[in-house]
Amino acid sequence: MIQFIEQLYGPFFSGANWSQVITSGNDWLVILSLALIECLLSVDNAVVLAAQTQSLDNLQEREKSLFYGLWGAYIFRFLIIGIGTYLISFWEIKVLGAAYLLYLVYRFFTQHQEKTTTKPVKQHRWFGLSHFWSVVLQIEMMDIIFSIDSVLASLAISSNPVIVLIGGMLGIACMRGIAEVIMRLMRKIPELETMAYVLIVVIAIKLFISIPAIDWDIPASIFGMIVLGAFVITLGIHFVRRSRRATKKGD
Repeated sequence: MIQFIEQLYGPFFSGANWSQVITSGNDWLVILSLALIECLLSVDNAVVLAAQTQSLDNLQEREKSLFYGLWGAYIFRFLIIGIGTYLISFWEIKVLGAAYLLYLVYRFFTQHQEKTTTKPVKQHRWFGLSHFWSVVLQIEMMDIIFSIDSVLASLAISSNPVIVLIGGMLGIACMRGIAEVIMRLMRKIPELETMAYVLIVVIAIKLFISIPAIDWDIPASIFGMIVLGAFVITLGIHFVRRSRRATKKGD
């Protein structure tokens, strides 16, 4: 049992592994790509968390609940990455993971998604906890639900748990710290959400072609360029559409 735990979490405590990641430009390119994707795909999470904290009495309690939720998210991310690193070593898990990621994309493009609001909702106490800790518990549960998809997508990009951990932590901090900025940006550039799901398709393909029967791999540098290119193209599409709308109004 101890050896199994060491196999799952040993890479997190390897100084050589950390040194290699920190000093590698390609690894940092992957890390920043992971953080960007997590930020873009966590907007719904940010909205839900904001709605949950609205039932607390004051701003101080709301900020404190998000602070505890942040650390809980970090701890859970550490645990789930170790387990995910083990599971994703089986090619069957990779096939199922790729299929699930494609299902997420299919659901996004085919189902009509209702807009989530931050309207205050009535909160219930859980397991006899105070109202504040009940909200914190619900925040942790939402973090767990939302993080499963992002960890799966991250492990499809890199099998090194240290890279996934750093990227995930940066993504969580980014999501919590500038969630409002991201939501404002997506309201102004709605094409960014579509871009994120297009990248999920690329990630699903990358995961599938890595199975032993195919054994292909997309280099980190190329994937980073794909992410950067998708972002630039999305901005271009947005400004072209805005220019056309302005021209039509002018006519």
